[in-house]
Amino acid sequence: MCLAWCIVRKNINFVWDIILCKMVIRYIKTVLAACAAMLFCGAMESCQGEKSDLGYVIVTDYVEASSGEDVSEALQQIIDANPNRTIYFPDGEYVISKPLRTPAEPTLSVALQLSNYAIIRAADDWSSDEAMICLGGKDAANNITTPGSNYYLDGGVIEGGGVATGVSIDSGRETVIRNTSIKNVELGIHVKRGANNNSSDCDISSVNIVGNNSPTSTGVLVEGYDNTFTNMRIGGVHTGFVLRSQANSLRNIHPLYYGARDESYETSCGFRDEAGNNWYEFCYSDEFSAAFEIAGSRRSLYNDCFAYWYSNQGKNHVAFRVEGKFNASVRNMNVGFGGHNAVENNAILQVSEAGGKGDFTNLYVENESVVTDAAHKRYMR
Repeated sequence: MCLAWCIVRKNINFVWDIILCKMVIRYIKTVLAACAAMLFCGAMESCQGEKSDLGYVIVTDYVEASSGEDVSEALQQIIDANPNRTIYFPDGEYVISKPLRTPAEPTLSVALQLSNYAIIRAADDWSSDEAMICLGGKDAANNITTPGSNYYLDGGVIEGGGVATGVSIDSGRETVIRNTSIKNVELGIHVKRGANNNSSDCDISSVNIVGNNSPTSTGVLVEGYDNTFTNMRIGGVHTGFVLRSQANSLRNIHPLYYGARDESYETSCGFRDEAGNNWYEFCYSDEFSAAFEIAGSRRSLYNDCFAYWYSNQGKNHVAFRVEGKFNASVRNMNVGFGGHNAVENNAILQVSEAGGKGDFTNLYVENESVVTDAAHKRYMR
């Protein structure tokens, strides 16, 4: 009997040992899992902290987004106090009553990085003739050898309230505007005469502009030389693009007219070239009375461009209107004349002076039967 009890007791102790071991193991696993979770969260917080320290100044650390208050002074102070830093605007609205000016001097410059839904809005009492954001608008410089010359505006929305100019490039070189939406403006982008003998050397890409639909509204005005413009959509303006300088490259630019349906339509144009020696690649004028307008007898190159009208408004639809002799070189041009958009005068070319050395090579007209003027035929190659 004693022997049997000893055996039972030993088995009971053995079972308890197994149970206790399992409980200890389970407890250790729980503790280890908790420690791992804490370490992971700590690592994530550490990474987030490091991310905010990688040269970014967060605007909302100093001003409240979407407060409705005028934050012009505060934003300018942030710009001035943080040379060679990226100023980051989180989602939200930032109201300004006067221009924000970034330095052109490389040692003082800043980059403006807007989150996709960050909106810089002109105040209701906006009255300045200058742009809402003046890149290189202070501390003018002509210097590309010092780090900091490559400042930019990237992302977000610039809302002009129907009266303001959106963005200007005032000085410096290597200035970039990209991935930005500019809305309800009298003038979208103004590239002023640059610091390098009037050369502004800027690069503008993936920018959408919506004007205020007034008879004086313009998408882009370029006075500085040697710039590139790529992948842009422009609407709600009377004139899409105005070039008053040379050596500019335009690629995949699409202005669209949907303004007043009155006599002012006759002076609307998609692209106006007042200087010559510019390059156009797949530039597409949509619904403007004149698709391409050339001042004087200047020469520019137009490759793979398109002119189209989706309605029959107005009296004149003109692919190229020239105030002088025709000297441009036009290749692979597509003109979308058709019965649905025919008006009183449908012309490939209108000139104010005979002569010139221009040419049309591989011209395609969707419906030649509606063309009312043959002035272009002498330039066909």
